[in-house]
Amino acid sequence: MRRWWAGVRLDSARRYTMGEPGPTPAASEAVRRFLGFYGPATPGDFGEWAGLARPQAQRLWDEVAGDLAEVRVGTRTGWILSGDLAALESPPAARGIRLLPPGDPYLQRPNRPLLAPDPELRARLFRPVASPGAVLRDGRLSGLWRVRSKGRVAEVTVERLGRLPRRDLEEQAQRVAELRGAAGATLVLA
Repeated sequence: MRRWWAGVRLDSARRYTMGEPGPTPAASEAVRRFLGFYGPATPGDFGEWAGLARPQAQRLWDEVAGDLAEVRVGTRTGWILSGDLAALESPPAARGIRLLPPGDPYLQRPNRPLLAPDPELRARLFRPVASPGAVLRDGRLSGLWRVRSKGRVAEVTVERLGRLPRRDLEEQAQRVAELRGAAGATLVLA
């Protein structure tokens, strides 16, 4: 008898395939995976991310509490995996300009207060519909960007929040154009 496992995966050619059978991880493993991507965080952050009620999120959090380290980031207290403590204390320096599209995992809800501490800026960057992308310079939010098609050319408009080298922005705009299949890119600074 053949067993079918729930869930599908995308293969390297972006085709859907059936999930591979294997052991089902404990539900508390979701806390570890969440903190691996979005730590430092709180049980409330985890519950919101996972769509769980507070008591359920707290129960899963408590199951892995022995593997967590409490840390302070700015004015906020959160937890990370103990194994990630050294990386948090001495992170590698981010270098260069990057245009992150809306929906990028880096822009997900748990990271938003750290990325854009100002509530007004956060409201402009994270809109319910038609959010702009984020311009990062050396890992810090330095602008917002949008793209639209103008014929066969991608017009990339950047709203600067700080100093941004035009040449680096033009390189990133060209990458966006290539990904969209456009013939070229035009950079507009707002």
